[in-house]
Amino acid sequence: MTDSRRPAHEPDLCVVVPAFNEELNLEELHREVSAVLGDTGMSWSMLFVDDGSRDATPAILARLRASDPRVAYVRLARNFGLQAALAAGLARAPGRAVVIMDADLQDDPSALREFMARWQAGADVVYAVRTKRKENVVKRAMFSAFHALLSLLADIPIPRDAGTFALYDRRVVDHINSLPERNRYLPGLRAWVGFEQVGIPVERRARRAGTPGQSLARLISLALDGVMSFSKAPLRLATTLGFSVTALSAVALLVVVYWRFVQRSFPSGVGLATIALSLLFLGGVQLLVIGVLGEYIGRVYDEVKQRPLFIVAKACEGEAPPPQ
Repeated sequence: MTDSRRPAHEPDLCVVVPAFNEELNLEELHREVSAVLGDTGMSWSMLFVDDGSRDATPAILARLRASDPRVAYVRLARNFGLQAALAAGLARAPGRAVVIMDADLQDDPSALREFMARWQAGADVVYAVRTKRKENVVKRAMFSAFHALLSLLADIPIPRDAGTFALYDRRVVDHINSLPERNRYLPGLRAWVGFEQVGIPVERRARRAGTPGQSLARLISLALDGVMSFSKAPLRLATTLGFSVTALSAVALLVVVYWRFVQRSFPSGVGLATIALSLLFLGGVQLLVIGVLGEYIGRVYDEVKQRPLFIVAKACEGEAPPPQ
């Protein structure tokens, strides 16, 4: 998916921003990023990926591009989801390094200075370790539980509390772009490709305005993608449950044989209850195992179809016309 149309004189840094219905935040984000990067002495650009917004986001992006030649944007044909928008941004971003950040200003633009300092010192990836999240208690608990579970189950080390806010060296971007999988979890792919990676603590700010574009259902789906793309533990759990049920059944059989041939009597009242509990237990185990297998098979089905991750409806890139 690497884009061969990158300009010959690409900037030092490109900031990629996926946006879905972010009309209230885009201009302030552009202002803050410009203020941070303006005095670094580096050439830079911003690439917005409009993930099928239904508000004034397209008009605001067009206005930003008309006023600042460093701004470019692509508009996807519909709302493909955050991970597809990230893939579109990475595939089309110029620059010797690429930064990915949210459009809602929860990712603090002032952290870009330290990102670039660590990159210039030799790091290939600099990622933010999110601290002091401003979401409600339930959401914070869910995020914490997910990161703890993924860290425990993943086949490769994936840093805890590290989201998509990160700086990527060009060679890391190219390797990630070359990965063909569809069900993506970018922090996991970032960890998988390796190279020298550094995490820095960055306080997670409150959302500036508007409502989150990621619904609870999409967050759960993303969590499943993260766990099942980088861990075979659920399959091993299914195998373990199979062995456990077989072992319990063998023990139960020995108990029944003991009652029948040694005691020559059964305890009163155990028959119906034992049968009912056994059926419920075995049914639950079977449904769990089938569900786990179904999740993996569904992901294999998505990969086999080979549909593109995203479709670009409009692209405004390269040199922008001078401001009027």
